[in-house]
Amino acid sequence: MQGGLLGDPLSCSSLLGIPPRHPPQLLGLTSAARVKPASHHLSPKERDLLYEEALYTVLHRLGQPEPSHVVEASELLRYLQEAFQMQPEEHQRMLQQARELKKPIFCLKATVKQAKGILGKDVSGFSDPYCLLGIEQGVGMPGGSPGSRRRQKAVVRHTIPEEQTHRTQVISQTLNPVWDETFILEFEDIANASFHLDMWDMDTVESVRQKLGELTDLHGLRRIFKEARKDRGQDDFLGNVVLRLQDLRCREDQWYPLEPRTETYPDRGQCHLQFQLIHKRRATAASRSQPSYTMHLHLLQQLVSHEVTQHKVGSTSWDGSLSPQATTILFLHAMQKDLSDFHQSLAHWLAYSHLYQSLEFPSSCLLHPITSIEYQWIQGRLKPEQLEELTTSFTSLLAYGLSLIRRFRSVFPLSVSDSPARLQSLLSPLSPRVLVQMCKMKAFGELCQNSTPLPQLVTEALRTGTVEWFHLKQQHHQPMVQGMLEAGKALLSLVQDVLGDLHQCQRTWNKIFHNSLKIDLFSMVFLELQWLVAKRVQDHTSAVGSPVSPEMAESLFQLYVSLKELCQLGPVPADRDGVLALDGFHRWFQPAIPSWLQKTYSVALERVQRAVQMDKLVPLGELTKHSTSAVDLSTCFAQISHTAQQLDWPDPEEAFMITVKFVEDTCRLALVYCSLIKARARALSAGQKDQGQAADMLCVVVNDMEQLRLVIGKLPTQLAWQALEQRVGTVLEQGQLQNTLHTQLQSALAGLGHEIRTGVQTLAEQLEVGIARHIQKLVDVKESVLPEDAILPLMKFLEVKLCYMNTNLVQENFSSLLTLLWTHTLTVLVEAAASQRSSTLASGRLKVALQNLEICFHAEGCGLPPEALHTATFQALQRDLELQAASSRELIRKYFCSRIQQQAETTSEWLGAVTVKASYRSSEQKLHVELLSASSLLPLDSNGSSDPFVQLTLEPRHEFPELAPRETQKHKKDLHPLFDETFEFLVAAEPCRKDGACLLLTVLDHDTLGANDLEGEAFLPLCAVPGLTGCEEPGEAPQTRLPLTYPMPNGDPILQLLEGRKGDREAQAFVRLRRQRAKQASQHPPRPGQ
Repeated sequence: MQGGLLGDPLSCSSLLGIPPRHPPQLLGLTSAARVKPASHHLSPKERDLLYEEALYTVLHRLGQPEPSHVVEASELLRYLQEAFQMQPEEHQRMLQQARELKKPIFCLKATVKQAKGILGKDVSGFSDPYCLLGIEQGVGMPGGSPGSRRRQKAVVRHTIPEEQTHRTQVISQTLNPVWDETFILEFEDIANASFHLDMWDMDTVESVRQKLGELTDLHGLRRIFKEARKDRGQDDFLGNVVLRLQDLRCREDQWYPLEPRTETYPDRGQCHLQFQLIHKRRATAASRSQPSYTMHLHLLQQLVSHEVTQHKVGSTSWDGSLSPQATTILFLHAMQKDLSDFHQSLAHWLAYSHLYQSLEFPSSCLLHPITSIEYQWIQGRLKPEQLEELTTSFTSLLAYGLSLIRRFRSVFPLSVSDSPARLQSLLSPLSPRVLVQMCKMKAFGELCQNSTPLPQLVTEALRTGTVEWFHLKQQHHQPMVQGMLEAGKALLSLVQDVLGDLHQCQRTWNKIFHNSLKIDLFSMVFLELQWLVAKRVQDHTSAVGSPVSPEMAESLFQLYVSLKELCQLGPVPADRDGVLALDGFHRWFQPAIPSWLQKTYSVALERVQRAVQMDKLVPLGELTKHSTSAVDLSTCFAQISHTAQQLDWPDPEEAFMITVKFVEDTCRLALVYCSLIKARARALSAGQKDQGQAADMLCVVVNDMEQLRLVIGKLPTQLAWQALEQRVGTVLEQGQLQNTLHTQLQSALAGLGHEIRTGVQTLAEQLEVGIARHIQKLVDVKESVLPEDAILPLMKFLEVKLCYMNTNLVQENFSSLLTLLWTHTLTVLVEAAASQRSSTLASGRLKVALQNLEICFHAEGCGLPPEALHTATFQALQRDLELQAASSRELIRKYFCSRIQQQAETTSEWLGAVTVKASYRSSEQKLHVELLSASSLLPLDSNGSSDPFVQLTLEPRHEFPELAPRETQKHKKDLHPLFDETFEFLVAAEPCRKDGACLLLTVLDHDTLGANDLEGEAFLPLCAVPGLTGCEEPGEAPQTRLPLTYPMPNGDPILQLLEGRKGDREAQAFVRLRRQRAKQASQHPPRPGQ
């Protein structure tokens, strides 16, 4: 017996360049199961016999074609000529020879399966059915379809000879009989042959008494009378089926209606029949010498070989499906040879399982024969040689599958999109599977009883394949030149390949193996590879020695980072069963740490120097106001942080020292950058006449430093200080990390802040000269120019410069510049205001300038905030300019406002007090004043008493020019005089309601020989007098007690301003009077204790 399509599975593997598979001993198979399958190489004679068999099959085709089959015999013959590679002459010769062979005996293999819904002919309502069937020869039937055939009485008994009539068993008392009996019916000419089946109810001779005992209803009684009229022992007709053989397909399986002899009972039930048109006594030499199964297997192998060849010629992959021609020929051969479904499936399995080991096609093609064999498996129906073939196919495919699994990385590369699906189809129970399904078969279990369980085989194959893959990769990366540096690069490449393989296992392969066989591929591969990697890395680091060169340090660092990534893929310590070979691997690299840190700093320093040399000190854009070197510096510091994150040294104390070194180097680089960028700015601006370009570059330098400060401030986050503090908490003293790292950082930030302030100060100094110049021009402008026009040059200057600075500086530095300029501007304005105290016009311009400068520097919330603008200097200057810009009369009014405020705040009566009543009658436009008394006056005479009187005036005088002062009577030697005098002032209400309008009560001590002495002053605001506060006439005026006050002892600023206005007579007269009162007050200081 011959085996698979391409013979020995080992030779199939060699076609794909696959090394020899596991020996059968690995699979735990018996020696009987290790027989190699026979190679499919037919001799010319065997091929001719098979070709004759195939031609004979087509020439003697029976039945109607299947819907998907080829109809034309010429097309099938052409296909066979191509499949067997026959020359035309040879084909014609053998075709003629096949035609001359004796025809086979044509047979109809009819299986009477069952019936349902037949008539009940017995008294009991049931029947005892049986069937008579046979083939009527040489009698045509009218009509072209079964529906048009005529019904006949007792067709089989009357038309078919008794020796050609077949009979089924009798099934007692049923309306749904089941027979499942098969009969072989021969016929000569299919065109003139018809199949007949009659169904009868067996009738036995019974007495009337027995029948009456079975009577159940009136229908049964009717049947008794009917039977009484027929012959004794005559069977009842139940229905028949008549079919023309030429209308049948090669295989039929249908329910057919039972036809009546009359129209009495048209619905007589259905009968389930199966038909197969077969041959007996085929005249071919192969049929006479070989079993049908063997011929069919050879024919299948020959046609499949042709199908594969055709696809190779067309450069297309074969999907495992046969062409319609091959399908038709194989179907006809299996039907004519009466080959069972089981043997057909077995042939398909043997052919396809061997073919699968050498060609690329979907493994789903193996699913149907596996399922069919499993469903129909009965070991006893196979011959020993067939059992041997099946066993060999199992072991061969299993060995081949394990070989694929062992080499799944190369056989199913992820570079090919469908590789995961192909591997999954080989294993997964959720898709068309091969190995898993095959090993679950009853046939496999019986024939390969000693086979090792599939998960164990797969696990061992995966472990072995992983080790083989590692050694192949190691050999692939072996350097051509022997040296430590080259060996380090080769080892790094090997570890990178290991990482890539583990990632692929984790993302793709592990899911497939876990779902199919519950195998944790990733964990197994990780454990195998980490031991292999650890041994080689430890050997390499031990051989490196000390000191470590920069090139070797770089190689070791990349190797260290790769090993960290490799360890992170593994299980956490809590989930491990034991110690890993890579545990504590960082200690192997400890001698390289100084070289790593020095290399990091050196590379960063070179990048900083190169970035500054290439920097043109031009902003990168409207929104990005720093230059290219700041960007490069940020990238450089980010790389340092990334290096620190990659290092992530496990030992806490050493990790702390490494972080200290990173922070120290970063801060040092920041200060180096400041020096380099300032030198770059000086070099670029040297010799340039345009000072604007120098200012531009200075703005960029300041912005670069500000950007650097922002970057440095992120070090605690980038270097994970918080996590480091938690790690080193047990090995360092409390606060040591804060004192060390934060001190370094704050020192660097302070240095950057100083550099930024210096740069901003330089920019401010360039603008301060222009501001001072414009303020001086503002003071010196002609008197005819309005203040609003006089300040325009200053405001335009600031608008241009500040807009320029806002455009070229980042917000933080622009705010600092505004603060410096505002402070300087206030200083210049204070100096200008002091020099222009006597000039109302100049002070007014300065006042307007201050107001506009406040608006300019605030810039609607985009500049300085109000709290930064309204400093003590600003508020004092604002008050001074408010006074200096006022007219003399306005100053006098302000003076009385301040004295009224002083009066309201005075509560002590240590100078004495006066009591008055005042009211205003608007109908008379008169101010009515009743001076009632004074009390507790100071004794100003030498006799210890005083001669008091009160002078009443309405102030300011310029508001009441026509009202002369009034006086009371003089009281001799009386410190508590009762005046009780009334005065009326004819005055309009409007001036009385103005701010500062008041009734001045001056209490004097009358001296006969000299000037009167001042007892004190009291100020009654007219706006508070009844009659002036509303429209209604006042009633009884209330008494008002006013404590006496003295003028300010240190001089009033308003009086000082008025005194400076020498050409203003009104101001000078007012000042003289006020000075006189102040002098009088100074001559009589308060008595002790008062």
